[in-house]
Order: sequence, then structure tokens, then C-alpha cells
Amino acid sequence: MRVLITGGAGFVPSSLADALLKRPDAEVVLVDNFLTGRKENIPSHPRCRFIKNDVNNYNDIAPVFLAFRFDYVFHYAAVVGVKRTLENPVMVLDDIQGIRNVLDLSKNTGVKRIFFSSSSEVYGEPVHLPQHEHTTPLNSRLPYAVVKNVGESFCRSYQQEYGLDFTLFRFFNTYGPKQSPDFVVSRFINAALENRDITIYGDGQQTRTFCYIDDNTEACLNALHQNLFVNDVVNVGNDNAITVLELAETIIRLTGSSSRIVHLPPLPEGDMTRRQPDISSMLQLLKREFIPLEEGLSRIIRLREKSKKLVNS
Repeated sequence: MRVLITGGAGFVPSSLADALLKRPDAEVVLVDNFLTGRKENIPSHPRCRFIKNDVNNYNDIAPVFLAFRFDYVFHYAAVVGVKRTLENPVMVLDDIQGIRNVLDLSKNTGVKRIFFSSSSEVYGEPVHLPQHEHTTPLNSRLPYAVVKNVGESFCRSYQQEYGLDFTLFRFFNTYGPKQSPDFVVSRFINAALENRDITIYGDGQQTRTFCYIDDNTEACLNALHQNLFVNDVVNVGNDNAITVLELAETIIRLTGSSSRIVHLPPLPEGDMTRRQPDISSMLQLLKREFIPLEEGLSRIIRLREKSKKLVNS
């Protein structure tokens, strides 16, 4: 089973590769242009190959498809991060070309199914909670959300016209050890371990749900291995809501930190007040209990503390 993962040096894609490589029949190729991905995330494994590559450039990515003839493609490459996407809206829109490239090459080289990383951002400011894949309106106008929505539409169109099967993953906040430091959980943990101020935009009453990376990757790979949610969309996330302020307080408690919580002015846009998935489909994929937030946070904290001791020794 030969699998391509785009954006493969990123947190979620590289973690997916780690999980996939536990199967003896999997050969994995990762591509990434290192816009946000990191070399240290790439698995060191005899059945994993990394190629520096930009999927938005057809001439760059086409030879990879032609050389390997993939069975499955996980298209995760994208410009990510709320501030980064708000500050670089044209760069975000460029990702539409990458989606077209991957779909064209997939349907022309015999790919059996493409898995597209969409986002909870497509729901925009919630009309109701929990947010359901088929009944909740998609009402965000931010470039990042628009691109994800366009990507979903492209996948459906290519299936209708060319028979290219797909599964759409609408990811809600995912956290884990490899997460880059500019995302909220990593940022809070790093600050707490160094007893620095933890900064929160606005009053911190925005609610979020946090899904540990192992739950994310297991659910996504079950969609592949068990042939579930073919030509369908599924929320990938945890439905246990917590305010951003409560998250900061929990991390301070778990780390025994002396950090203060400092409130900054609210972001002008992009920081939705509430977000919570309907997890009916997610539970069909995971088939077990979620990893509790405090357990997931504690795992990361232990790893960060261990790494810090190694650096200082």
C-alpha cells in the first residue's frame, strides 16, 4: 500500500505517517515545502521517503505522482494558523491550485481514494451547536475557510465527473507533542514551563474542543482501512468544550507554573466565539473513549520537561 501525504513535515501529517508506518504493508512518501513544516517531524523509517516539494507547483509535484503511482493520497498541505492566514490571504488562496494539482494527478494515475483535510473553520460563527456535517450551514468568509470549502467542492466534483473517491475530514483543534509553538496548546505549555505570562486574546471565554493527536490519526486511518465514509464528510474532533481561559488555568495547574494570565485585545476577525463538533461520525471511526484533555496535556508536558532536562544536562 503506497501512500502520499502532502504537508508531511507538519504536525498532523507527520503524526499520521508515524501511525501508518506501524503497519508492515505501508510505504509512505511525504512532501512538504517547509513553509510551516519542520524537518524534525519527519519519521526516520526505511519505508518512509521525504521529498521537498511544493504541491502548488504542478511541474514540481507531477513527477512524484508519476514515479510512485500511489494507492491513496492524504492531501494535508495548506497554509495554517489563524494569524498567518489572516496576514497572508493571497498565499492562502494559492492553495486552491495545489488542490487542483493533487486531484488532477490522482485521477490520472489511478489513486483509489483521496483524503482531504478540511477544517472546522468552514462552519464560521456557529448557528447552532454541536456542528453537524450535513445540517450545519457553512458560513465563514475568511480566505482559509473559503479555500477549504472550495476543496470540498472540488473533491465532490471530481468524484461525480471522474469517479475519484474521496473522504473529507473537517478537523477541529488537534494537539500533541509535535505541534508547532504558535498554536494555542503548545504556546500555553511552553510559557507555563518557563513561568512566562500566558497571553489570551479577549476575555478568554471563547470555547474550544481539543482532540489529542492519537485520536485524530486513529480515526483517519480507520476511515482508510475499514473503508468508511467513502464520498462523505466527517468531523474529526472531540466534543468536550472548554474556554480558552480554563485551558490556560488547567495548564498552569498541571505544570505547577507561576505564570500570570494576561489578556490582549481581541483579534479583529477569525477568533470564533464557540466551536463544537457533532461527533456521531467520529465515534463510528474511533470506536473507543477519547483521550481526556488532562491526560493529553500531561503527556506533552512530560515530554517537554524531559527534553528540557536533556538540553540542560
